Amino acid sequence: MEETNQKNDNLEFQNRIDLSELQESIFKVKTQLGKVIVGQKNMIDLLIVAIFSDGHALIEGVPGVAKTMTTKLLSRVMDIDFSRIQFTPDLMPSDILGTSVFNVKNSEFEFKKGPIFSNMILIDEINRAPAKTQAALFEVMEEKQITMDGTRYKMNPPFIVLATQNPIEQEGTYRLPEAQLDRFLFKINVEYPTASEELEIVTREQELIEGLKLDKVEKVITGEEVLKFRKLIKQIKVEKNLLEYIANIVVNTRSNSFLFLGASPRATISILKASKSFAAINGRDFVTPEDIKNATIPVLEHRVIVTPEREMEGITSKQIIEQIIEAVEIPR
Repeated sequence: MEETNQKNDNLEFQNRIDLSELQESIFKVKTQLGKVIVGQKNMIDLLIVAIFSDGHALIEGVPGVAKTMTTKLLSRVMDIDFSRIQFTPDLMPSDILGTSVFNVKNSEFEFKKGPIFSNMILIDEINRAPAKTQAALFEVMEEKQITMDGTRYKMNPPFIVLATQNPIEQEGTYRLPEAQLDRFLFKINVEYPTASEELEIVTREQELIEGLKLDKVEKVITGEEVLKFRKLIKQIKVEKNLLEYIANIVVNTRSNSFLFLGASPRATISILKASKSFAAINGRDFVTPEDIKNATIPVLEHRVIVTPEREMEGITSKQIIEQIIEAVEIPR
């Protein structure tokens, strides 16, 4: 009887989906990033989850905490096209999307594609461009296409936008509209390194005699593999009571007296997608409440707006979301 129970236990914990290749690829990616980046585990984990969840990420942190370096390294370890766009106050939509150019040879206008036509796009200092340039990203971030002169141009998958911004400096910056913030799966807050991590950073810099830091990393995953893993993650099982749990959290943001603006249904879908990725990278083919909790704050933090009264009291959106998570009953 005991032997039979042991066999049943083994069957119970056996995944329906083989996630070994996915986990091995993630380990390789983290190993390569670790050659250059010290610490920043949360940022790296959330970036990987965003990529496998088919989402975009907004990375916020003070200058010098490796926001841009990490995204550039990610493009190096992935065998995909990479494009960097430095946002400035004089940047025009055509500088991003492209423009029609008159071809003298055939007397016709031809569309010259802009830097947005790539697989991974790093938008540096995204809040430095004006509203009309910000609006140029709406269609491409949501629908992965642009419409120019009545013609639709599709982006080649995978299509990932990673944007950085500085939360402190206000001069020469423009606040991102809610419609654009809602198109980012995650907002990732990058903290300062610890004292031991700071020592490791300066030690590595001292030992770097020649060569660039970017040259240290190798390509370990292809775009085709990313697409394959995304399909695999979609098969992750989510129980009905956990779907209700996600919905209840988001609905509570709309009735919370501390919030002026709650989260949209897009946020509900984003939590679902991200929680599946969290489960997959942890080797499970089913979602747990902990996966949902891990996804909720980075998904909701930039989508809700605190009331002016509470903001003056120093209450943040993260604190309110944490209270909502605590208040919503966890499914058993």
